[in-house]
Amino acid sequence: MGRPRTPLLDRQRITTTALELVDEQGEFSVPQIARKLGVQTASVYHHVDGRAGVVELMRERVCEAIDGSVLDREPWDTALADWARSYRSAFAAHPRVIPLLMTSPVRAPKVLAQYEHAVVRLLASGFGNAEVMTVIVALENLVLGSALDLAAPEAMWELPDDATTPRLAEALAAVGPARADAAFELALGAFLAHCRELLDNR
Repeated sequence: MGRPRTPLLDRQRITTTALELVDEQGEFSVPQIARKLGVQTASVYHHVDGRAGVVELMRERVCEAIDGSVLDREPWDTALADWARSYRSAFAAHPRVIPLLMTSPVRAPKVLAQYEHAVVRLLASGFGNAEVMTVIVALENLVLGSALDLAAPEAMWELPDDATTPRLAEALAAVGPARADAAFELALGAFLAHCRELLDNR
């Protein structure tokens, strides 16, 4: 028999399957990937560097949705804000992958290239070498926390009745349907204001 025209297994299919598993159950295993693809577990290992390799493939796939070109916009704070929004949107599509990505270092060349782009832009904007990674990590904390918030139920507070916590009940009623978006924009605005202050106080 000839080879199938479409390969049964490749890194793209492995990545897609792993992400589907994580989206469904918050976790994955290489044997689960193999079962879903109808292959032997050993066959998956021929294409990836173990579990850590699969995690890095998922990181690369999710980060492909981040628009790094916005980092070239002017002024620098607009560029950073647009990058943060694109970053948040990419991870909001797969929020359950976030805890997995926190367990291993970033190795994917395309992802590292985007960090390089961000560092170069911040250095050109006046931040020092000792500051840029703190700024980027702080922004990531904000972005990833908000991406997880987007995956949370809209009603995160269950009140037994309005009389027990009346002020909380009023505040929840007034917040509106875009609570997560409003909270993100508030935090992002405060973050950027502090970064501008760092530059202004030089």
